[in-house]
Amino acid sequence: MFFSQAGARPRMWEASPSEHKKWVEVFKACDEENKGYLSREDFKVAVVMLFGYKPSKIEADAVMSSVDPNTSGILLKEFLDIVRKKKEAQLYRNEIRHIFTAFDRHYRGYLTLEDFKKAFKQVAPKLSERIILEVFSDQSFVPRPRRATRGRWVWKM
Repeated sequence: MFFSQAGARPRMWEASPSEHKKWVEVFKACDEENKGYLSREDFKVAVVMLFGYKPSKIEADAVMSSVDPNTSGILLKEFLDIVRKKKEAQLYRNEIRHIFTAFDRHYRGYLTLEDFKKAFKQVAPKLSERIILEVFSDQSFVPRPRRATRGRWVWKM
């Protein structure tokens, strides 16, 4: 999805002045006719320029449905907010992936219950085994990995 669907939300993140400037430049480059807004197609091009992929129809529909109906497209302020949120979600997913990789000591792409217990003993040694087991069995625990059928947490790319 375009935005993080996790229960835990990414921390608020502020773009550096150079990143902010780049986003504004991309907006202006994609607004070829100087309309003051981005159409659906303009937005797709902007996402390609900033994030390196073409957004799906579902993503584009979600963004366009959130736009003020009194305008013909995405205004600069809205565009900057959308890009900031997308960047926050991207950073959050990268952080989760980094943590998962640190716990996956055998580079298998999944965590067994034993891996999970060892990881929690390192970061929260006083946490009871009962809580660790509850967390391991809770399928909503981590936003991106999915629980596999054989008692493992698998990282889903």
